[in-house]
Amino acid sequence: MSFASLGLAPALLDAVAAIGYDTPTAIQSAAIPAALKGRDVLGAAQTGSGKTAAFALPMLHALLARHGTRRGVHGLVLVPTRELAAQVGDAIRALVQHLPSTIKVSIAFGGVSINPQMMALRGGTDIIVATPGRLLDLARHNAVKLDGVATLVLDEADKLLDMGFADEIAEILALLPAKRQNLFFSATFPSAVQSLATSLLHDPERAQVDNEAAHEPDIAQRAIEVDGPRRLQLLRHLLKEHGWRQVLVFVATKYASEHVADKLRRNGIAAETFHGDFSQGARSEVLADFKAGRMTVLVATDVAARGIDIAQLPVVVNYDLPRAAADYTHRIGRTGRAGASGTAVSFITPDAEAHFRLIEKRQGKRVPRERIAGFEPSEEAVAAAATSLAGDPNGGVKGKRKSKKDKLREATAKQS
Repeated sequence: MSFASLGLAPALLDAVAAIGYDTPTAIQSAAIPAALKGRDVLGAAQTGSGKTAAFALPMLHALLARHGTRRGVHGLVLVPTRELAAQVGDAIRALVQHLPSTIKVSIAFGGVSINPQMMALRGGTDIIVATPGRLLDLARHNAVKLDGVATLVLDEADKLLDMGFADEIAEILALLPAKRQNLFFSATFPSAVQSLATSLLHDPERAQVDNEAAHEPDIAQRAIEVDGPRRLQLLRHLLKEHGWRQVLVFVATKYASEHVADKLRRNGIAAETFHGDFSQGARSEVLADFKAGRMTVLVATDVAARGIDIAQLPVVVNYDLPRAAADYTHRIGRTGRAGASGTAVSFITPDAEAHFRLIEKRQGKRVPRERIAGFEPSEEAVAAAATSLAGDPNGGVKGKRKSKKDKLREATAKQS
């Protein structure tokens, strides 16, 4: 299938050719024809599958058709993170640069001053890509009106709900016209996401990328068993052995990111951290350095699991496993993008084995365990983990254990 066969305007065909898109991806082939007909779309696809063009091209097609009669915001794209907002907005702007009509694309997210974003919206905009909280701030300041939105896009809807944006989404929906097109994209569909899709979409066309190998990202998954205290040495060993030029390493906490990056730097490895306490300026600077190859290792918390697009990123390492099984998909999806191949390495400590089994179950794929000479987990650690799991009714699965708040509430209840 070609882009010309999808029904796009000639100007858009020229734009995709200028950018270098050869043939539509599976999600684009499934979603674009339905969206061009004005249908609501329920899109199920993993990260790196081409979702942005799947909703951006139909929006731009409609705007070209309405040239000279446009009033107010035509397209609204809601995303969960500032990184994804910038990525999606830049991708749409790249298309717009090759169109004959002037189409304004605005990007809005928190963590930075609202004033420049308000100034940028003066005179109106055609498409706005925004995080929910900042969009509501702009609406409350009367910097943007949403009563004329023709197309609403929820991108990475599962992450929007995971990050607690359900109330903000409800507020935004109340500001939109009842009659509009809804394009809904998500990599996973837990019950909360399914409920939101059901309430939002009207007779949607399902655009689901099947799970055949031909459509799966080319990501080789490795699971290496190792003692927790030996993970840093193992990471250094793998960097030296494989000569990886770029590695995105995921850890559980801000402290862990600082600790791992500092240890790597002390061993002569160019490494930086990336976590939620960074300002937007610092985030942009670190990502620019990583993309430009000025560092070898970027050590990140899950704030980077979505919204970062590093072209040809060869390796992702799960130094710590993600707490939620669904986040594993988004972490490893940073590699193997746009048809490239990649490798995802997970460090499996004895006490994390049960949780990794859950991840395997959720993704429907078994990852063979490996042991590397000199880094094998000790028999004492394996035995201690087995003993701990035997007394744990939840089998050691993360997300099932009591949180500190739960334990505090129970202690308070016993004292009262």
